[in-house]
Amino acid sequence: MKIRKISPLMVTAATMVASVLPIQAIAQQTAQQTAQQTAEQIIKNNCLACHTEESAGSQWSRMSHQRKSPEGWLMTIGRMQVMHGLKINDDDRRTLVKYFSDRQGLAPEESQNYRYAMERRLNTQEVNESDDMAQMRSRCHTEARVMLQRRPATEWEHLVHFHLGQWPTVEYQAMGRDRDWLGTALNTMVPKLAKLLPLETKAWSQWQKATKPVITGEWRFSGNMPGKGALEGTMAISGSDAEGYQLNLAGNYADGSAFKGRGQGVVYTGYEWRANVNIGGIKMRQVLAASKDGTQLEGRMFEVLHDEIGMDLSATKNTGITNQVLAVQPGHIKAGTTQQLTIVGNNLSDSPLDKLDLGKGIQVAKVLSSSSQRLVVEAVAKSDAPLGSRSIKLGGNKGAELNVYDRVGSVQVVPAFAVSRVGGNGGSSAKVTAAFLAEGWAPGKDGKAGTQDDQRIGFLPASWSVAPFDQTAVTDKDTHFSGRMDAVKGVFTPALAGPNPDRRMSTNNAGNLKVVAQLNDAGQAISGEGQMIVTIQRWNNPPLP
Repeated sequence: MKIRKISPLMVTAATMVASVLPIQAIAQQTAQQTAQQTAEQIIKNNCLACHTEESAGSQWSRMSHQRKSPEGWLMTIGRMQVMHGLKINDDDRRTLVKYFSDRQGLAPEESQNYRYAMERRLNTQEVNESDDMAQMRSRCHTEARVMLQRRPATEWEHLVHFHLGQWPTVEYQAMGRDRDWLGTALNTMVPKLAKLLPLETKAWSQWQKATKPVITGEWRFSGNMPGKGALEGTMAISGSDAEGYQLNLAGNYADGSAFKGRGQGVVYTGYEWRANVNIGGIKMRQVLAASKDGTQLEGRMFEVLHDEIGMDLSATKNTGITNQVLAVQPGHIKAGTTQQLTIVGNNLSDSPLDKLDLGKGIQVAKVLSSSSQRLVVEAVAKSDAPLGSRSIKLGGNKGAELNVYDRVGSVQVVPAFAVSRVGGNGGSSAKVTAAFLAEGWAPGKDGKAGTQDDQRIGFLPASWSVAPFDQTAVTDKDTHFSGRMDAVKGVFTPALAGPNPDRRMSTNNAGNLKVVAQLNDAGQAISGEGQMIVTIQRWNNPPLP
Protein backbone atom coordinates (compact mmCIF):
# COMPACT_ATOMS: atom_id res chain seq x y z
CA MET A 1 0.00 0.00 0.00
CA LYS A 2 1.40 3.39 -0.99
CA ILE A 3 1.24 6.19 1.56
CA ARG A 4 0.61 9.53 -0.08
CA LYS A 5 2.23 12.57 1.49
CA ILE A 6 -0.16 15.44 2.12
CA SER A 7 1.09 18.96 1.57
CA PRO A 8 -0.02 21.91 3.71
CA LEU A 9 -1.91 23.23 0.69
CA MET A 10 -3.90 20.00 0.43
CA VAL A 11 -4.72 20.13 4.14
CA THR A 12 -6.00 23.65 3.72
CA ALA A 13 -8.14 22.65 0.75
CA ALA A 14 -9.56 19.69 2.65
CA THR A 15 -10.37 21.92 5.59
CA MET A 16 -12.14 24.38 3.31
CA VAL A 17 -14.26 21.63 1.77
CA ALA A 18 -15.18 20.28 5.19
CA SER A 19 -16.21 23.72 6.36
CA VAL A 20 -18.79 24.14 3.60
CA LEU A 21 -20.14 20.58 3.50
CA PRO A 22 -23.00 19.88 5.93
CA ILE A 23 -21.95 17.66 8.82
CA GLN A 24 -24.77 15.31 7.82
CA ALA A 25 -23.26 14.86 4.35
CA ILE A 26 -19.84 13.99 5.82
CA ALA A 27 -21.45 11.55 8.23
CA GLN A 28 -23.41 10.04 5.36
CA GLN A 29 -20.26 9.47 3.30
CA THR A 30 -18.60 7.78 6.27
CA ALA A 31 -21.66 5.64 6.95
CA GLN A 32 -21.85 4.60 3.29
CA GLN A 33 -18.22 3.51 3.37
CA THR A 34 -18.90 1.59 6.58
CA ALA A 35 -21.96 -0.08 5.01
CA GLN A 36 -19.88 -1.12 1.99
CA GLN A 37 -17.18 -2.54 4.23
CA THR A 38 -19.84 -4.36 6.26
CA ALA A 39 -21.41 -5.89 3.13
CA GLU A 40 -18.04 -7.02 1.80
CA GLN A 41 -17.21 -8.57 5.16
CA ILE A 42 -20.54 -10.44 5.17
CA ILE A 43 -19.67 -11.81 1.72
CA LYS A 44 -16.20 -12.87 2.83
CA ASN A 45 -17.54 -14.54 5.95
CA ASN A 46 -20.47 -16.34 4.35
CA CYS A 47 -20.10 -16.69 0.57
CA LEU A 48 -16.53 -17.65 -0.25
CA ALA A 49 -17.09 -21.32 0.48
CA CYS A 50 -18.79 -21.44 -2.94
CA HIS A 51 -17.70 -18.23 -4.67
CA THR A 52 -14.15 -17.08 -5.28
CA GLU A 53 -12.64 -13.66 -4.68
CA GLU A 54 -11.51 -12.26 -8.04
CA SER A 55 -10.04 -9.04 -6.67
CA ALA A 56 -9.45 -7.76 -3.17
CA GLY A 57 -12.79 -6.95 -1.59
CA SER A 58 -14.72 -5.87 -4.66
CA GLN A 59 -15.13 -8.65 -7.23
CA TRP A 60 -16.48 -12.16 -6.73
CA SER A 61 -17.24 -15.00 -9.11
CA ARG A 62 -20.82 -15.14 -10.33
CA MET A 63 -22.03 -12.40 -7.96
CA SER A 64 -20.12 -9.57 -9.64
CA HIS A 65 -21.26 -10.53 -13.14
CA GLN A 66 -24.98 -9.88 -12.83
CA ARG A 67 -27.21 -6.85 -12.47
CA LYS A 68 -30.76 -6.99 -11.11
CA SER A 69 -33.60 -5.09 -9.47
CA PRO A 70 -33.70 -4.98 -5.65
CA GLU A 71 -36.37 -7.69 -5.73
CA GLY A 72 -34.14 -9.77 -7.98
CA TRP A 73 -31.23 -9.57 -5.55
CA LEU A 74 -33.55 -10.42 -2.66
CA MET A 75 -34.67 -13.55 -4.51
CA THR A 76 -31.08 -14.53 -5.28
CA ILE A 77 -29.99 -14.28 -1.64
CA GLY A 78 -33.17 -16.05 -0.54
CA ARG A 79 -32.40 -18.88 -2.94
CA MET A 80 -28.91 -19.18 -1.46
CA GLN A 81 -30.52 -19.57 1.96
CA VAL A 82 -33.15 -22.10 0.89
CA MET A 83 -31.18 -24.21 -1.59
CA HIS A 84 -27.55 -23.84 -0.53
CA GLY A 85 -27.67 -23.52 3.24
CA LEU A 86 -26.55 -19.90 3.51
CA LYS A 87 -27.10 -18.76 7.08
CA ILE A 88 -27.40 -15.01 7.56
CA ASN A 89 -29.80 -12.90 9.62
CA ASP A 90 -32.37 -10.48 8.24
CA ASP A 91 -30.18 -7.43 8.86
CA ASP A 92 -27.30 -8.93 6.90
CA ARG A 93 -29.63 -9.85 4.05
CA ARG A 94 -30.94 -6.28 3.90
CA THR A 95 -27.36 -5.01 3.86
CA LEU A 96 -26.49 -7.27 0.93
CA VAL A 97 -29.60 -6.34 -1.07
CA LYS A 98 -28.74 -2.66 -0.64
CA TYR A 99 -25.08 -3.25 -1.53
CA PHE A 100 -25.72 -5.25 -4.71
CA SER A 101 -28.65 -3.06 -5.85
CA ASP A 102 -26.51 0.08 -5.61
CA ARG A 103 -23.45 -1.45 -7.27
CA GLN A 104 -25.15 -3.79 -9.73
CA GLY A 105 -28.70 -2.56 -10.24
CA LEU A 106 -30.57 -1.39 -13.31
CA ALA A 107 -30.64 2.05 -14.88
CA PRO A 108 -34.06 3.78 -15.02
CA GLU A 109 -34.30 3.11 -18.77
CA GLU A 110 -33.62 -0.59 -18.21
CA SER A 111 -36.41 -1.13 -15.69
CA GLN A 112 -39.12 1.24 -16.92
CA ASN A 113 -41.00 -1.19 -19.21
CA TYR A 114 -41.15 -3.96 -16.63
CA ARG A 115 -42.00 -2.13 -13.43
CA TYR A 116 -45.36 -3.89 -13.30
CA ALA A 117 -43.65 -6.96 -11.81
CA MET A 118 -41.94 -4.99 -9.00
CA GLU A 119 -45.15 -3.04 -8.38
CA ARG A 120 -47.16 -6.27 -8.05
CA ARG A 121 -49.53 -5.54 -10.93
CA LEU A 122 -50.45 -9.20 -11.14
CA ASN A 123 -53.29 -8.69 -13.64
CA THR A 124 -50.86 -7.52 -16.32
CA GLN A 125 -51.06 -9.49 -19.55
CA GLU A 126 -47.56 -9.58 -20.95
CA VAL A 127 -46.70 -9.20 -24.60
CA ASN A 128 -43.61 -11.35 -24.96
CA GLU A 129 -40.59 -10.08 -26.84
CA SER A 130 -40.82 -13.11 -29.16
CA ASP A 131 -42.42 -16.57 -29.43
CA ASP A 132 -39.27 -18.37 -28.31
CA MET A 133 -39.10 -16.09 -25.25
CA ALA A 134 -42.62 -17.15 -24.31
CA GLN A 135 -42.05 -20.83 -24.99
CA MET A 136 -38.68 -21.12 -23.28
CA ARG A 137 -39.23 -18.84 -20.27
CA SER A 138 -42.65 -17.34 -19.74
CA ARG A 139 -44.41 -20.67 -19.36
CA CYS A 140 -42.86 -20.86 -15.87
CA HIS A 141 -42.69 -17.22 -14.75
CA THR A 142 -43.21 -13.72 -16.08
CA GLU A 143 -41.01 -12.37 -18.84
CA ALA A 144 -40.39 -9.37 -16.57
CA ARG A 145 -38.36 -11.52 -14.17
CA VAL A 146 -35.85 -12.16 -16.96
CA MET A 147 -35.99 -8.68 -18.49
CA LEU A 148 -35.07 -7.20 -15.10
CA GLN A 149 -31.64 -8.86 -15.26
CA ARG A 150 -28.40 -8.21 -17.10
CA ARG A 151 -25.67 -10.83 -17.63
CA PRO A 152 -22.83 -11.70 -20.03
CA ALA A 153 -23.17 -14.82 -22.20
CA THR A 154 -21.31 -17.04 -19.71
CA GLU A 155 -23.78 -16.12 -16.95
CA TRP A 156 -26.82 -16.73 -19.16
CA GLU A 157 -25.33 -20.14 -19.93
CA HIS A 158 -24.87 -20.83 -16.21
CA LEU A 159 -28.54 -19.91 -15.72
CA VAL A 160 -29.63 -22.50 -18.29
CA HIS A 161 -27.63 -25.24 -16.58
CA PHE A 162 -28.98 -24.15 -13.19
CA HIS A 163 -32.55 -24.49 -14.42
CA LEU A 164 -31.96 -27.97 -15.80
CA GLY A 165 -30.12 -29.08 -12.68
CA GLN A 166 -32.67 -27.65 -10.29
CA TRP A 167 -35.76 -28.67 -12.29
CA PRO A 168 -34.75 -31.72 -14.35
CA THR A 169 -38.30 -32.28 -15.60
CA VAL A 170 -38.28 -28.96 -17.48
CA GLU A 171 -37.49 -30.83 -20.73
CA TYR A 172 -40.61 -32.94 -20.35
CA GLN A 173 -43.12 -30.23 -19.51
CA ALA A 174 -45.44 -28.50 -21.98
CA MET A 175 -43.46 -26.59 -24.64
CA GLY A 176 -40.37 -28.55 -23.58
CA ARG A 177 -40.89 -32.17 -24.61
CA ASP A 178 -41.72 -31.31 -28.22
CA ARG A 179 -38.25 -29.84 -28.92
CA ASP A 180 -34.57 -30.05 -28.07
CA TRP A 181 -35.02 -27.86 -25.02
CA LEU A 182 -31.40 -27.81 -23.86
CA GLY A 183 -30.06 -27.30 -27.38
CA THR A 184 -32.46 -24.42 -28.01
CA ALA A 185 -31.70 -22.87 -24.64
CA LEU A 186 -27.93 -22.96 -25.12
CA ASN A 187 -27.62 -22.33 -28.85
CA THR A 188 -30.52 -19.91 -29.44
CA MET A 189 -31.52 -18.30 -26.15
CA VAL A 190 -28.08 -17.68 -24.63
CA PRO A 191 -26.75 -15.63 -27.60
CA LYS A 192 -30.07 -13.83 -27.88
CA LEU A 193 -30.19 -12.91 -24.18
CA ALA A 194 -26.53 -11.90 -24.14
CA LYS A 195 -27.23 -9.46 -26.96
CA LEU A 196 -30.59 -8.25 -25.67
CA LEU A 197 -29.68 -8.04 -21.97
CA PRO A 198 -25.87 -7.59 -21.70
CA LEU A 199 -24.06 -6.85 -18.47
CA GLU A 200 -22.49 -3.62 -19.73
CA THR A 201 -24.77 -1.02 -21.30
CA LYS A 202 -24.55 2.66 -22.13
CA ALA A 203 -27.59 3.40 -19.94
CA TRP A 204 -25.96 1.79 -16.88
CA SER A 205 -22.63 3.49 -17.47
CA GLN A 206 -24.33 6.88 -17.69
CA TRP A 207 -26.48 6.25 -14.62
CA GLN A 208 -23.46 5.31 -12.51
CA LYS A 209 -21.93 8.71 -13.31
CA ALA A 210 -25.16 10.71 -12.97
CA THR A 211 -26.11 12.86 -10.00
CA LYS A 212 -28.75 10.91 -8.11
CA PRO A 213 -32.10 12.47 -7.12
CA VAL A 214 -32.60 13.73 -3.57
CA ILE A 215 -35.55 11.91 -2.01
CA THR A 216 -35.84 13.89 1.22
CA GLY A 217 -38.35 16.72 1.37
CA GLU A 218 -42.07 17.32 1.19
CA TRP A 219 -44.12 15.59 -1.49
CA ARG A 220 -47.74 16.04 -2.57
CA PHE A 221 -49.35 12.83 -3.73
CA SER A 222 -52.59 11.74 -5.36
CA GLY A 223 -54.16 8.41 -6.26
CA ASN A 224 -57.37 6.49 -6.71
CA MET A 225 -58.01 3.45 -4.54
CA PRO A 226 -60.54 1.00 -6.04
CA GLY A 227 -63.46 0.70 -3.69
CA LYS A 228 -62.51 3.91 -1.86
CA GLY A 229 -62.08 6.62 -4.49
CA ALA A 230 -59.76 9.56 -5.06
CA LEU A 231 -57.05 10.31 -2.53
CA GLU A 232 -54.63 13.19 -1.95
CA GLY A 233 -52.17 14.19 0.73
CA THR A 234 -48.65 15.07 1.81
CA MET A 235 -45.69 12.77 2.30
CA ALA A 236 -42.72 14.10 4.26
CA ILE A 237 -39.47 12.13 3.85
CA SER A 238 -36.48 12.70 6.13
CA GLY A 239 -33.26 10.87 6.90
CA SER A 240 -30.37 9.76 4.72
CA ASP A 241 -29.31 6.95 2.44
CA ALA A 242 -26.85 5.72 5.05
CA GLU A 243 -29.11 5.84 8.10
CA GLY A 244 -32.41 5.06 6.43
CA TYR A 245 -35.44 7.22 5.73
CA GLN A 246 -38.55 8.04 7.72
CA LEU A 247 -41.81 9.15 6.19
CA ASN A 248 -45.04 10.63 7.44
CA LEU A 249 -48.20 10.60 5.35
CA ALA A 250 -51.25 12.78 5.97
CA GLY A 251 -54.11 12.89 3.51
CA ASN A 252 -57.78 12.32 2.85
CA TYR A 253 -60.06 10.44 0.52
CA ALA A 254 -62.60 12.42 -1.45
CA ASP A 255 -65.28 11.35 1.04
CA GLY A 256 -63.33 13.03 3.85
CA SER A 257 -62.00 9.90 5.54
CA ALA A 258 -58.40 10.13 6.72
CA PHE A 259 -55.35 8.49 5.19
CA LYS A 260 -52.53 8.87 7.70
CA GLY A 261 -49.51 6.83 8.64
CA ARG A 262 -45.82 6.53 9.29
CA GLY A 263 -43.11 4.27 7.98
CA GLN A 264 -39.54 3.64 6.91
CA GLY A 265 -38.00 3.66 3.46
CA VAL A 266 -34.90 2.72 1.49
CA VAL A 267 -33.49 4.06 -1.79
CA TYR A 268 -31.87 1.46 -4.03
CA THR A 269 -29.74 2.20 -7.11
CA GLY A 270 -30.24 5.92 -6.57
CA TYR A 271 -33.89 6.04 -7.66
CA GLU A 272 -35.76 2.91 -6.52
CA TRP A 273 -37.90 3.89 -3.51
CA ARG A 274 -39.22 1.12 -1.26
CA ALA A 275 -41.10 1.84 1.95
CA ASN A 276 -43.21 0.04 4.52
CA VAL A 277 -45.98 2.19 5.97
CA ASN A 278 -48.61 1.61 8.62
CA ILE A 279 -51.90 3.23 7.58
CA GLY A 280 -54.52 2.97 10.32
CA GLY A 281 -53.22 -0.43 11.42
CA ILE A 282 -52.88 -1.78 7.87
CA LYS A 283 -49.36 -2.51 6.67
CA MET A 284 -48.76 -1.11 3.18
CA ARG A 285 -45.80 -1.01 0.84
CA GLN A 286 -44.65 1.64 -1.61
CA VAL A 287 -42.77 0.67 -4.77
CA LEU A 288 -41.96 3.94 -6.51
CA ALA A 289 -39.38 5.27 -8.95
CA ALA A 290 -37.91 8.76 -8.67
CA SER A 291 -37.45 10.84 -11.80
CA LYS A 292 -33.88 11.74 -12.70
CA ASP A 293 -34.39 15.35 -11.63
CA GLY A 294 -35.85 14.26 -8.29
CA THR A 295 -39.16 16.08 -8.68
CA GLN A 296 -41.48 13.11 -9.30
CA LEU A 297 -42.22 9.78 -7.63
CA GLU A 298 -44.37 7.33 -9.59
CA GLY A 299 -45.47 3.77 -8.87
CA ARG A 300 -47.84 1.79 -6.71
CA MET A 301 -48.82 1.50 -3.05
CA PHE A 302 -50.48 -1.70 -1.86
CA GLU A 303 -51.27 -3.80 1.20
CA VAL A 304 -48.42 -6.07 2.28
CA LEU A 305 -50.66 -9.07 2.96
CA HIS A 306 -53.00 -8.39 0.03
CA ASP A 307 -50.95 -6.87 -2.78
CA GLU A 308 -54.00 -6.98 -5.04
CA ILE A 309 -55.45 -4.16 -2.91
CA GLY A 310 -53.65 -0.99 -3.87
CA MET A 311 -53.47 2.06 -6.10
CA ASP A 312 -51.29 3.99 -8.50
CA LEU A 313 -49.47 6.74 -6.63
CA SER A 314 -48.08 9.93 -8.15
CA ALA A 315 -46.14 12.46 -6.07
CA THR A 316 -44.61 15.84 -6.88
CA LYS A 317 -41.87 17.36 -4.73
CA ASN A 318 -42.33 20.78 -3.22
CA THR A 319 -39.44 22.66 -4.80
CA GLY A 320 -40.72 26.10 -3.85
CA ILE A 321 -42.40 26.78 -7.18
CA THR A 322 -45.54 28.89 -6.75
CA ASN A 323 -48.85 27.44 -7.96
CA GLN A 324 -47.52 23.99 -8.77
CA VAL A 325 -50.60 21.88 -9.67
CA LEU A 326 -50.30 18.12 -9.25
CA ALA A 327 -53.84 16.82 -9.83
CA VAL A 328 -57.50 17.72 -10.11
CA GLN A 329 -60.14 15.47 -8.55
CA PRO A 330 -62.26 14.40 -10.25
CA GLY A 331 -60.35 14.85 -13.50
CA HIS A 332 -63.49 15.46 -15.55
CA ILE A 333 -66.57 17.69 -15.79
CA LYS A 334 -69.68 17.38 -17.92
CA ALA A 335 -70.71 20.27 -20.15
CA GLY A 336 -73.82 22.02 -18.84
CA THR A 337 -73.26 21.02 -15.19
CA THR A 338 -71.96 22.50 -11.95
CA GLN A 339 -69.40 20.40 -10.12
CA GLN A 340 -67.01 20.56 -7.17
CA LEU A 341 -63.35 20.26 -8.16
CA THR A 342 -60.40 19.73 -5.81
CA ILE A 343 -57.06 21.03 -7.09
CA VAL A 344 -54.03 19.48 -5.41
CA GLY A 345 -50.60 21.03 -5.53
CA ASN A 346 -47.78 22.96 -3.86
CA ASN A 347 -47.71 26.63 -2.86
CA LEU A 348 -51.10 27.35 -4.36
CA SER A 349 -52.41 30.90 -4.44
CA ASP A 350 -54.40 32.10 -1.43
CA SER A 351 -56.58 34.23 -3.70
CA PRO A 352 -57.20 31.95 -6.69
CA LEU A 353 -60.30 33.49 -8.24
CA ASP A 354 -58.36 35.82 -10.51
CA LYS A 355 -55.48 33.37 -11.09
CA LEU A 356 -57.27 30.06 -11.71
CA ASP A 357 -58.05 29.30 -15.35
CA LEU A 358 -59.99 26.11 -16.07
CA GLY A 359 -60.15 26.80 -19.79
CA LYS A 360 -62.71 28.18 -22.19
CA GLY A 361 -66.32 27.61 -21.19
CA ILE A 362 -65.64 26.80 -17.51
CA GLN A 363 -66.01 29.40 -14.78
CA VAL A 364 -65.14 29.28 -11.10
CA ALA A 365 -68.37 30.23 -9.36
CA LYS A 366 -67.14 29.93 -5.80
CA VAL A 367 -64.05 29.03 -3.78
CA LEU A 368 -65.18 26.57 -1.13
CA SER A 369 -61.81 26.30 0.62
CA SER A 370 -58.26 27.45 -0.03
CA SER A 371 -54.83 26.55 1.32
CA SER A 372 -51.29 26.33 0.02
CA GLN A 373 -51.82 22.66 -0.85
CA ARG A 374 -55.48 22.36 -1.77
CA LEU A 375 -58.12 24.41 -3.55
CA VAL A 376 -61.75 23.32 -3.57
CA VAL A 377 -63.91 25.22 -6.03
CA GLU A 378 -67.40 25.11 -7.48
CA ALA A 379 -67.00 25.06 -11.25
CA VAL A 380 -69.68 25.74 -13.87
CA ALA A 381 -69.21 24.22 -17.31
CA LYS A 382 -71.26 25.88 -20.04
CA SER A 383 -73.23 23.65 -22.36
CA ASP A 384 -71.09 24.79 -25.28
CA ALA A 385 -67.74 24.40 -23.49
CA PRO A 386 -65.13 22.90 -25.88
CA LEU A 387 -64.90 19.17 -25.41
CA GLY A 388 -61.71 17.25 -24.73
CA SER A 389 -58.73 17.66 -22.45
CA ARG A 390 -57.30 21.00 -21.30
CA SER A 391 -54.57 21.99 -18.86
CA ILE A 392 -55.49 23.79 -15.67
CA LYS A 393 -53.61 27.07 -15.26
CA LEU A 394 -52.93 28.72 -11.94
CA GLY A 395 -51.01 31.96 -11.90
CA GLY A 396 -49.75 31.26 -15.40
CA ASN A 397 -48.43 27.77 -14.58
CA LYS A 398 -49.94 24.78 -16.39
CA GLY A 399 -50.85 21.77 -14.29
CA ALA A 400 -53.14 18.76 -14.32
CA GLU A 401 -55.46 17.85 -17.19
CA LEU A 402 -59.24 18.31 -16.95
CA ASN A 403 -61.46 16.37 -19.35
CA VAL A 404 -64.67 18.03 -20.58
CA TYR A 405 -67.37 15.80 -22.08
CA ASP A 406 -71.00 16.05 -23.10
CA ARG A 407 -72.03 12.39 -22.84
CA VAL A 408 -70.67 8.98 -21.97
CA GLY A 409 -70.38 6.88 -25.09
CA SER A 410 -68.87 3.73 -23.64
CA VAL A 411 -67.51 2.20 -20.44
CA GLN A 412 -64.40 0.08 -20.05
CA VAL A 413 -63.78 -2.19 -17.08
CA VAL A 414 -60.29 -1.69 -15.58
CA PRO A 415 -58.57 -4.10 -15.46
CA ALA A 416 -60.12 -5.76 -18.50
CA PHE A 417 -58.87 -9.14 -17.31
CA ALA A 418 -58.33 -10.07 -13.68
CA VAL A 419 -57.53 -13.07 -11.54
CA SER A 420 -59.10 -13.78 -8.17
CA ARG A 421 -58.18 -16.74 -5.98
CA VAL A 422 -60.17 -18.79 -3.50
CA GLY A 423 -58.65 -19.16 -0.04
CA GLY A 424 -59.18 -19.55 3.65
CA ASN A 425 -61.29 -22.45 4.90
CA GLY A 426 -58.53 -23.53 7.28
CA GLY A 427 -55.77 -23.29 4.68
CA SER A 428 -52.61 -21.17 4.84
CA SER A 429 -53.50 -18.98 1.84
CA ALA A 430 -55.98 -16.15 2.24
CA LYS A 431 -58.48 -15.20 -0.42
CA VAL A 432 -57.21 -12.94 -3.20
CA THR A 433 -59.85 -10.37 -4.07
CA ALA A 434 -60.19 -8.42 -7.30
CA ALA A 435 -61.02 -4.71 -7.54
CA PHE A 436 -62.35 -2.87 -10.59
CA LEU A 437 -62.83 0.68 -11.85
CA ALA A 438 -65.25 1.93 -14.50
CA GLU A 439 -63.51 4.12 -17.07
CA GLY A 440 -65.81 6.37 -19.08
CA TRP A 441 -65.15 7.35 -22.69
CA ALA A 442 -66.85 10.04 -24.75
CA PRO A 443 -67.47 9.77 -28.50
CA GLY A 444 -64.77 11.44 -30.56
CA LYS A 445 -65.15 13.90 -33.41
CA ASP A 446 -66.93 11.27 -35.50
CA GLY A 447 -69.73 11.15 -32.89
CA LYS A 448 -69.63 7.36 -32.72
CA ALA A 449 -68.96 5.51 -29.49
CA GLY A 450 -66.50 2.65 -29.31
CA THR A 451 -64.05 3.86 -31.97
CA GLN A 452 -60.36 4.76 -31.87
CA ASP A 453 -61.38 8.43 -31.91
CA ASP A 454 -63.02 8.20 -28.47
CA GLN A 455 -61.88 10.60 -25.74
CA ARG A 456 -61.11 9.36 -22.24
CA ILE A 457 -63.27 10.91 -19.51
CA GLY A 458 -61.90 9.19 -16.40
CA PHE A 459 -63.16 6.89 -13.68
CA LEU A 460 -66.89 7.16 -12.99
CA PRO A 461 -69.14 5.66 -10.29
CA ALA A 462 -70.91 2.53 -11.49
CA SER A 463 -73.07 -0.36 -10.38
CA TRP A 464 -71.21 -3.68 -10.43
CA SER A 465 -72.26 -7.28 -11.04
CA VAL A 466 -70.95 -10.57 -12.40
CA ALA A 467 -72.38 -12.92 -15.01
CA PRO A 468 -71.34 -16.28 -16.50
CA PHE A 469 -68.61 -15.79 -19.08
CA ASP A 470 -69.62 -18.73 -21.27
CA GLN A 471 -71.99 -21.69 -21.41
CA THR A 472 -69.72 -23.81 -19.22
CA ALA A 473 -69.93 -21.14 -16.52
CA VAL A 474 -73.73 -21.23 -16.86
CA THR A 475 -73.82 -25.01 -16.50
CA ASP A 476 -71.46 -24.98 -13.51
CA LYS A 477 -73.33 -22.11 -11.82
CA ASP A 478 -70.13 -20.11 -11.39
CA THR A 479 -71.95 -16.93 -10.35
CA HIS A 480 -73.48 -18.81 -7.43
CA PHE A 481 -70.42 -20.68 -6.20
CA SER A 482 -67.35 -18.58 -7.05
CA GLY A 483 -67.90 -15.52 -4.86
CA ARG A 484 -69.69 -12.20 -4.49
CA MET A 485 -69.29 -8.77 -6.09
CA ASP A 486 -69.82 -5.59 -4.05
CA ALA A 487 -72.29 -3.69 -6.24
CA VAL A 488 -71.08 -0.27 -5.06
CA LYS A 489 -67.34 -0.68 -4.51
CA GLY A 490 -66.59 -2.97 -7.45
CA VAL A 491 -64.62 -5.39 -5.23
CA PHE A 492 -65.07 -9.13 -5.79
CA THR A 493 -64.53 -11.49 -2.85
CA PRO A 494 -64.01 -15.12 -3.88
CA ALA A 495 -65.48 -18.11 -2.10
CA LEU A 496 -63.70 -20.54 0.22
CA ALA A 497 -60.97 -22.89 -0.94
CA GLY A 498 -61.21 -26.65 -1.11
CA PRO A 499 -63.66 -29.15 -2.61
CA ASN A 500 -67.32 -28.13 -2.52
CA PRO A 501 -69.68 -31.10 -2.22
CA ASP A 502 -72.54 -28.96 -3.54
CA ARG A 503 -70.84 -28.53 -6.92
CA ARG A 504 -70.81 -30.97 -9.77
CA MET A 505 -68.18 -33.66 -9.07
CA SER A 506 -67.41 -31.85 -5.78
CA THR A 507 -65.01 -29.53 -7.56
CA ASN A 508 -63.65 -26.35 -5.95
CA ASN A 509 -65.17 -22.89 -6.26
CA ALA A 510 -63.28 -21.81 -9.36
CA GLY A 511 -65.16 -19.95 -12.07
CA ASN A 512 -65.06 -17.93 -15.28
CA LEU A 513 -67.04 -14.71 -14.95
CA LYS A 514 -67.95 -11.54 -16.80
CA VAL A 515 -67.46 -8.38 -14.77
CA VAL A 516 -70.20 -5.89 -15.63
CA ALA A 517 -70.05 -2.15 -14.89
CA GLN A 518 -73.23 -0.16 -15.52
CA LEU A 519 -73.82 3.56 -15.13
CA ASN A 520 -76.59 5.99 -15.92
CA ASP A 521 -75.85 9.03 -18.07
CA ALA A 522 -78.80 11.40 -18.56
CA GLY A 523 -81.26 8.52 -18.27
CA GLN A 524 -79.33 6.22 -20.61
CA ALA A 525 -77.93 2.97 -19.21
CA ILE A 526 -74.39 2.27 -20.44
CA SER A 527 -72.46 -0.85 -19.55
CA GLY A 528 -69.05 -2.38 -20.10
CA GLU A 529 -67.67 -5.86 -19.55
CA GLY A 530 -64.41 -7.44 -18.44
CA GLN A 531 -63.36 -10.97 -17.61
CA MET A 532 -62.31 -12.50 -14.30
CA ILE A 533 -60.93 -15.95 -13.67
CA VAL A 534 -61.58 -17.25 -10.16
CA THR A 535 -58.96 -19.90 -9.57
CA ILE A 536 -57.07 -21.83 -6.89
CA GLN A 537 -54.44 -20.57 -4.48
CA ARG A 538 -50.98 -19.55 -5.58
CA TRP A 539 -48.56 -21.38 -3.32
CA ASN A 540 -45.35 -19.85 -4.63
CA ASN A 541 -45.52 -16.07 -4.43
CA PRO A 542 -42.01 -14.61 -4.88
CA PRO A 543 -41.11 -10.89 -4.94
CA LEU A 544 -40.99 -11.07 -8.76
CA PRO A 545 -43.77 -13.30 -10.15
